[in-house]
Amino acid sequence: MNLFNLTGKKAIVTGGTRGLGYGLAEGLMEAGTEVVIFGSNDKVVEVASDFSSRGFICHGIAVSLEEKEARTVAFNEAVNILGGLDILVNCAGIQKRHKSVEFPLKDWEDVLNINLTAPFSLCQMAANEFLSKEKPGKIINISSMLAFFGGVTVPAYAASKGAITQMSKAFCNEWASKGINVNCIAPGYMDTEMNTALTDPSNPRYAEITNRIPANRWGTPDDMKGAAIFLASSASDYINGAVIPVDGGYLVK
Repeated sequence: MNLFNLTGKKAIVTGGTRGLGYGLAEGLMEAGTEVVIFGSNDKVVEVASDFSSRGFICHGIAVSLEEKEARTVAFNEAVNILGGLDILVNCAGIQKRHKSVEFPLKDWEDVLNINLTAPFSLCQMAANEFLSKEKPGKIINISSMLAFFGGVTVPAYAASKGAITQMSKAFCNEWASKGINVNCIAPGYMDTEMNTALTDPSNPRYAEITNRIPANRWGTPDDMKGAAIFLASSASDYINGAVIPVDGGYLVK
């Protein structure tokens, strides 16, 4: 028995057009999953088409996740396309950087809406789908190192990731007995578009961060695949409410 085989499983991955979301969607498809990726604009259709041209089964839906009605419409469309749902991965997120004393309320609200409220809503919809069909399901929320510490100039992002981690634990307490697994992956410092301000070698923080990572390198979207496949598969059926760091050892140094 291959505990990690996801052949025939159906998944929704938000933020699947680039960065970590792209890597997570690709990893699930490599393991046999049919995936609908959500993206903020029509580029999502192009990305899904590219995946399909490589032999994967992928569909793209453009959706403004900050809008409640749009989230609901997109979720229902995805479930109809897939003919059901087994896995939800909440990866879409935004970042705003300002000194905390100057952090604009509008930016705070935007970050919390995309990074926390949208995943909350999608988790509810996924759980209702699983419960209505009396079938097990897997929910994977993407947390962050900032669920463990506060960061600098990113109070909204830190708040959103701390909250999504605790939210996942709360969901676990209610849904684990129903066969729904809710877990988090906490990426370390990843070489993605969101971190371009930090990956510039001229930024003193780049050397400071790199020197603390025992693996001696920043992570990539490919580094996220193994944890996602594990949490999406039957190998993790007794794992619930966990937060798995994928950080090259950053937290332990």
